[in-house]
Amino acid sequence: MTEYLLQAFIYLVAAVIAVPIAKRLGLGSVLGYLLAGIVIGPVIGLVGSETTTIQHFAEFGVVMMLFLVGLELEPKMLWSMRNKLMGLGGLQLGLTTAAIFGIAWMAGLPWTVALTVGLLLSLSSTAIVLQTFNEKGLDKSEGGRNAFSVLLFQDIAVIPMLALIPLLALPELLASAEAAAAAAEHHPELSLVAGLPTWAYTLVIIAAIAGLVVGGHYLSRPLFAFVSSAGLREIFTAAALMLVIGIAALMGLIGLSAALGTFLAGVVLANSEFRHELEASIEPFKGLLLGLFFITVGAGIDFGIFAEYWWQVLLGTLGLMLLKGVILGVIGFVFRFKGADAWLFALSLAQAGEFGFVLLSFGQQNAVISAELAAPLSLLVALSMLFTPALFIAFDKWVVPRYQGGQDEREADDIGETGQVIIAGIGRFGQIVNRLLVANGVPTTVLDNQYSQVDTVRLVNMRAYYGDASEPDLLHTAGIEHARLLVVAIDNQERAVEIVHHVKRHHPKVKVLARAFDRGHGYQLRQAGADMVISETYHSALEVGRQALDMMGTHPFHSHHLKHTFAEHEANYDDKLFDSWANSDDEAGYTLHYQKLFVELEEALSKYMGKDRSQHDLDERSWTPPPKDYLDDFEAPAEESADK
Repeated sequence: MTEYLLQAFIYLVAAVIAVPIAKRLGLGSVLGYLLAGIVIGPVIGLVGSETTTIQHFAEFGVVMMLFLVGLELEPKMLWSMRNKLMGLGGLQLGLTTAAIFGIAWMAGLPWTVALTVGLLLSLSSTAIVLQTFNEKGLDKSEGGRNAFSVLLFQDIAVIPMLALIPLLALPELLASAEAAAAAAEHHPELSLVAGLPTWAYTLVIIAAIAGLVVGGHYLSRPLFAFVSSAGLREIFTAAALMLVIGIAALMGLIGLSAALGTFLAGVVLANSEFRHELEASIEPFKGLLLGLFFITVGAGIDFGIFAEYWWQVLLGTLGLMLLKGVILGVIGFVFRFKGADAWLFALSLAQAGEFGFVLLSFGQQNAVISAELAAPLSLLVALSMLFTPALFIAFDKWVVPRYQGGQDEREADDIGETGQVIIAGIGRFGQIVNRLLVANGVPTTVLDNQYSQVDTVRLVNMRAYYGDASEPDLLHTAGIEHARLLVVAIDNQERAVEIVHHVKRHHPKVKVLARAFDRGHGYQLRQAGADMVISETYHSALEVGRQALDMMGTHPFHSHHLKHTFAEHEANYDDKLFDSWANSDDEAGYTLHYQKLFVELEEALSKYMGKDRSQHDLDERSWTPPPKDYLDDFEAPAEESADK
């Protein structure tokens, strides 16, 4: 027991130290985990033979990850992805397998071994890629979605690969495989399909998958409703783990991939009202086990073999990643991926994956791959996974800046019509502004430098043009000389300030209304010359506060009054705070004087709330004041109020 606790302590210490350092250096958590494993394994030797056993346990993190991925995909969405799954995924898998098979065959390997090597090296790392996508926010990009389609197809393709590999057995390896199988008979694995004929095995698989779909659809809701009725979060967490572990065990009993089974279960439960609770319950376990998996990959690298075959392994790893990157680049060209999306698609999938370890072990067990060949191949897979975070760093450092935040080289649209109002940014904020103006007959010209956003709003007949509003030539084309108003609603804070500064300097007659992210950004926009600055959260937060007062028992008239009093009080101090910020030598502008002013504002707020302003606010005049005894009525029981 003490030995296991000590090993767990070593793994956790390595993660706690290495991952924050890697994140601070901009290397990402995945590389931190891998380096932690290398340090405690091959370098220091704190862990050793138990790494393989722990890795089998840690692979359950991949299973949980695919369950969570399935929860995000409704069956309709999955069906809509069928073209990308078969097109991108099928083409990538086929071309990569064929290329590696050809190289391995020409290198002298038997065709059966060459085919197996091609299959296992054609797969990419779902764990590393999706984890990195989530950390960097790339999962919603076009390149990220295309890469996800390929990964999903690869994970599904593992099943036919597992069925094919036993048919490729080499006679000269059968003896050693039979000896290993005889030794394993002392500790046989549980199986429901051992010894069954092919037709019976097929029926068992169909029945298991059908039971999974039907049970997940009809039985999961009453199960989780029963569990949630207990009101104990830990029991719901236990139920979620029970579901995932049970499905993984069932898949193992019938010889299928546990990851695929849990993914399918996730898809079935994607429409469940308990989906978010399941995600919250599984997520911490998934993150911890995935981290443990990456550590074991690093700890399992055999530097003894690397020292013996270092140049072959290193050349093979770099050659594999280059080959896969080129093939992915060609596929991206065929499917017309552009700019940063094409680079992200090619770079993110250039490595071998964790299922490569599974197929390597399976190939050895079925007399296809010898132990002498499996050792360097395992090292090649591990090193390619180790190098992958470097590709994402290169993407961030060189590709993203080149394509202006991940956009492609698409040229700005020709602007045929100009309006009295130019709106820079057609996201969630700019859309509402534009809809209100257009609905009231005000002609607008909308610009946005995210072509996907422009194409999306065009689907609902909203006129928008692709282009960067910070470019003076584009503003000229959009008719800035004749516009009456410019609304700045872009997401990039620095570019928003640049646009305001440029327009007020060269077109001072144009009024500028700008959206601010926070108080500091609002001061920067105001300093740049914006005529009106609106905080994107201020008014909605005020309204939520008013509604909260209503729900706490304040009469709607009084809460409305308090809301406007609060806003008026803020406005009275706004100029003082801005002047203090603008005259500060501090880079952030929040000096001691500013802080004192803000404290003064907060202290005066409670006194100011009692001010009678009913004669000054036109909006409040439309309200019918509450009767003098409304508080007595509010506090009376519901039955008495109904009687009255």
